[in-house]
Amino acid sequence: MFKRPEEQLELIKFGAVDFISEADFLKKLKKSYETKKPLKVKLGADPSRPDIHLGHTVVINKLKTLQDLGHHIQFLIGDFTALIGDPSGKNTTRPILSREEIEQNAKTYASQIYKILDPEKTEIVYNSSWLLKLTSIDFIRLSAQYTVARMLERDDFTKRYKANSPISIHEFMYPLCQGYDSVALKSDLELGGTDQKFNLLVGRDLQSAYGQEPQCILTMPILEGLDGVNKMSKSLDNYIGVNESPKDMFGKTMRVSDDLMFRYYQLLTDITPTELAKLISDVSEKRRHPREVKVNLAKILVARFHSQAAAQAAEDEFNRIFVDKGMPDVIEEFSIAPQAEIGLVNLMTQAGLTASNSEASRLITGGGVQIDQQKVSDPKLKLSLRSGQSMVIRAGKKKFIKVVVS
Repeated sequence: MFKRPEEQLELIKFGAVDFISEADFLKKLKKSYETKKPLKVKLGADPSRPDIHLGHTVVINKLKTLQDLGHHIQFLIGDFTALIGDPSGKNTTRPILSREEIEQNAKTYASQIYKILDPEKTEIVYNSSWLLKLTSIDFIRLSAQYTVARMLERDDFTKRYKANSPISIHEFMYPLCQGYDSVALKSDLELGGTDQKFNLLVGRDLQSAYGQEPQCILTMPILEGLDGVNKMSKSLDNYIGVNESPKDMFGKTMRVSDDLMFRYYQLLTDITPTELAKLISDVSEKRRHPREVKVNLAKILVARFHSQAAAQAAEDEFNRIFVDKGMPDVIEEFSIAPQAEIGLVNLMTQAGLTASNSEASRLITGGGVQIDQQKVSDPKLKLSLRSGQSMVIRAGKKKFIKVVVS
C-alpha cells in the first residue's frame, strides 16, 4: 500500500521549508505503514479569489505526493473563516466577503484542484460544517486556549501592534478557528505556505489542548513569478494561471530563466530529488541544452492542466512561431491603453522599436516590419487597439516587441 516510511519521508520533505517535526512525522509514518492506515493530511484554502495560479499549486503538488503515497487528503475550503478575513501578510485586515461571494469562489476550487489531485481520493470539506455548530460558550472556551501574548507573536500582529495600527479582536479568531479545523478533522499533517506557519502551529497546540495527538506541520516556499524576483502574483502580471490556454501556459513557461526553471521542476512537478540533481548536472556539464529541459517543463505543466495532446500541440505551435520563423523564446512586452486609432509608426516609436517616427516609416517602406508574422508595407497604417488584444511587432531581423493592450 505504501513505500517504506523512510522513503516516504524523503519524498514528502523534498522542497519544504519547515517540517515540525520530522521525527514525530516519521513515527506517524511507521505506525501508518504497520497498520496499513492512511494518515489524514489537511490543506485549508480561503476562497477569497475564484481562480488560482501555479504559485498556489506548490502546496497542492505536495498534496499529490502524499496522495500518491496512499494517504488521505482533506482539502478544506474555509467558507466560515473567510467571513472573518485572514490578515496574513497584510498590515490591515482583508475585506470580509459576503456569503454569496464565498460560495461562488468555492465552486471553482474543485475543478481546479482536480487538475492535480485524484477526485476519487480527495475529500473536500467546508469548515462551516462544524464551526457553525459551535455555541457562544464553545467559542469562549476555544478562545481560552490561547493568550493575547501568544497571539502577538504572529509576525503581522507584532508589526501592527508596534506601529500602533488597529488590531480587531475578531482577527484573533481566525487562527483559532483554523486551528480548531485540525481538531474537527483529527489531522495528522497540515500543509501550508510559509506565511501560514503561525496558524498551523495554533492547530497543533489546540489538538493537544483537546486531548488529541498533535498534527505535524509542513510549509512550502513561496514561488517566484516569471520575473524571477517577486512572488508569483496576478497584480504583478508575472503569473501562469491554472486555467490559461495551453499556448499561453507553454509560452509563459518558456520565459522562465534557466536557473529558475529548476525551482519550478522541484516545486511544480513530480520529479524526485535524485532526478533533479541529475537534471541540473546534465545541464551544467552541457549534456543537455537548457532550452530542451525548459521545453520539457512546459510540456509537463500543459499536460497536467490540459492533456498530453495539448502539450504536444503547444510545442508544435511554439516551434512554428519562434523557431521556424526565427523569433526569440522571450519577447519583451509593452503595455498600452486601448485606443480607437493609432498610427503604426507612432506605436513603434512609443514601444521603443525605433528612435523616431521617420525611422519607423523608412523601416516599414523597406519591408522590414511584421505584425504577427505578416509583413506590413504601408507607413500610414492605422491600428485599433482593443482591451485584451496583443500583437508581436518585428522591426528588422532582431527587434521584437509584444504589444499588450490593457
